[in-house]
Amino acid sequence: MLSNLDYQIFQFINEQTNSFSVLNGLMRFFAEDAQYVFALGLLLYWFSRNKPNRKMIISAVVSVCLGMGISFIIGHLVYRDRPFVTHAVIQLIKHPANASFPSDHAIGAFALAATFWLYGKRFRLLWLAAALLIGFSRIWAGVHYPSDIAAGALIGTLCAVSTRYLLQRFKRPRKLVNSCLNLYEKMENKIWNRSNKPQADDA
Repeated sequence: MLSNLDYQIFQFINEQTNSFSVLNGLMRFFAEDAQYVFALGLLLYWFSRNKPNRKMIISAVVSVCLGMGISFIIGHLVYRDRPFVTHAVIQLIKHPANASFPSDHAIGAFALAATFWLYGKRFRLLWLAAALLIGFSRIWAGVHYPSDIAAGALIGTLCAVSTRYLLQRFKRPRKLVNSCLNLYEKMENKIWNRSNKPQADDA
């Protein structure tokens, strides 16, 4: 059941779209497009061809998938309408009227930010700040309640911590990741060497 406090916090944040309209463009970006910055980060870390980075990306992707699975189950067991369905809100972005709780954007952002933090990445504070802004902007834009974001952040973080613990503590998952990564890198090196092999001069 949606608490009155949850709605009051939502309403206070959402109403700032009028008081601080200069921020609306930035909030739209974080609410809709900042997730692609995380996707770009994953690609850059992966194609750095650094093995620890690649292990981190595998951990991050597993964490996100696990979080989305949990979200799917919760969304069907504890269905909550979006704020714009049951209240008059200032809605900055278009969004389907599907389950509001928990926030998938928060799950994804915090699963990735927490993974980057656990692996000691240099810009981990920036990734965490980006995740916080994604969550906050979804409230500002009128598509999530604060508790949706808090639950998503908690699920994403716990999935990241659990996946990291699983890969550190248990031999079989770690061995599976190493085997898959070794196989991929053998194929990658074969393709790389073939594409960079000097072509024989035409007779």
